[in-house]
Amino acid sequence: MNQTILIDKQQDAWQWATILHAGQSYGGHQEGERVEYINHIGSVVFEISNAFRHETGLNQELGVLCAILHDTLEDTEATFETLEHLFGKPVADGVLALTKNTTIESKEQQMLDSLERIKLQPKEVWAVKMADRICNLYAPPFYWSNEKKESYLIEAKLIHSHLKEGSSYLSERLLEKIERYRRFIN
Repeated sequence: MNQTILIDKQQDAWQWATILHAGQSYGGHQEGERVEYINHIGSVVFEISNAFRHETGLNQELGVLCAILHDTLEDTEATFETLEHLFGKPVADGVLALTKNTTIESKEQQMLDSLERIKLQPKEVWAVKMADRICNLYAPPFYWSNEKKESYLIEAKLIHSHLKEGSSYLSERLLEKIERYRRFIN
C-alpha cells in the first residue's frame, strides 16, 4: 500500500478513536491522578510500532489500525458495521476479537473466549493484545488492591501463554513487564 494512503488511514483512525474516547480517563498511579484514555491508545500504538522495527513479515497497516481502534467496540458507542465500513473487514474482525464478550458472566471466561477468538485472527491481532497488556502493566491505578494486582498478573501470564507465538519481541516484552510489575505488590 502507498505510504501516504497508509498514514492518512492511520490519522483517520486516530481522530475517530480520539473523538470516541473523548472524556474517558483512568486512575493514575498516584492518588487523585486522572489520565486521559487516549494516552493508553497511544501507548499501545507505540508498542506495536516498535515491534514492527524488531520483526519482519507482519502487516503494519492491520497491526497499527487494530492498535488504534482496539477498545472502540468495548468502550464506546462504535459498532462493528461502522468499523468495517470505515477501515475494512480485517480491521473490524481484529477489533471484535480483541473485545470482551460481556454476555459471558465470568471475567475469566470472557478473557478465555477473547483469547480463542484472537487466535483465529492474523498474528498482528495477537501482537496488539500483548501490546495492550504490556501497556497496562506500567503501573496499576492507585486504588487497586494487592488481590486485584495479583489477578491481573495471572491474567497477563494467561495472555502470554496463549499468544506468545504472535510476536517473539512482544512475548519477551510481556514477560519482562510481568516480572517488573511485581514491585507494585506489597
